[in-house]
Amino acid sequence: MAEEEAGSLIWAKRLVLLPLAALVALAALFFLSAWIGSSIPRNGDWQEPADGIEIMVGTNGVHTELVLPIVTPVKDWRADFPTSDIPAAYRPYTHVAVSWGEREVFLNTPTWADLTLSTALGAATGGDSLLHVAHYVRPAPSDDFRPLRLTEAQYARLVAEIEHAILAPAARKTYPGYAEWDVFYDAPGTYHLGKTCNQWTSDTLAAAGVKTGWWTPMTGGVMKWVPAPSS
Repeated sequence: MAEEEAGSLIWAKRLVLLPLAALVALAALFFLSAWIGSSIPRNGDWQEPADGIEIMVGTNGVHTELVLPIVTPVKDWRADFPTSDIPAAYRPYTHVAVSWGEREVFLNTPTWADLTLSTALGAATGGDSLLHVAHYVRPAPSDDFRPLRLTEAQYARLVAEIEHAILAPAARKTYPGYAEWDVFYDAPGTYHLGKTCNQWTSDTLAAAGVKTGWWTPMTGGVMKWVPAPSS
């Protein structure tokens, strides 16, 4: 009887540990693949020009965004992202930060502590998308806001790629942001593990001809290609 109980206990432990081991192995495979994929360059011969239009690549440690001057000879973003869509419309904004991501994650997780397993699984397996647009006043270069200079032609290609993610004002809804200076908009596309928010950032940079990684599901895979400003 004791041997039977010991055998049952061993099988019970295996039933618990095997799925956990499989999850750990899948997670390890994902992170390894992300590291390898983000280390393979696209546009490997690109070099930052000495003159041109300065943008920034921003990060909060999990999510990346493209920080763009509101008005340049190439593009005026005020028609696409009017300040009338945000509560603090009166401030002298100089830049807009644009990012793309999964609807439920964006709207229901103002902090990462609010992220639930069901929301994460839903995003990973396929979810509707939104654009997040934040308005900034003279953002200072830092490790989290890294300047990147583009030629006018490269910036024009970047703009064209972003415009693919913008629906006409009459065809989209707006949703309150996390603060007084940001807002969400309906956007085309489906979010999944192969097309994350950070992948959208690197794909947009790549479309402009900028050197970046092939597969960048995490923020580090994007930011390692953009040098931090020297102190």
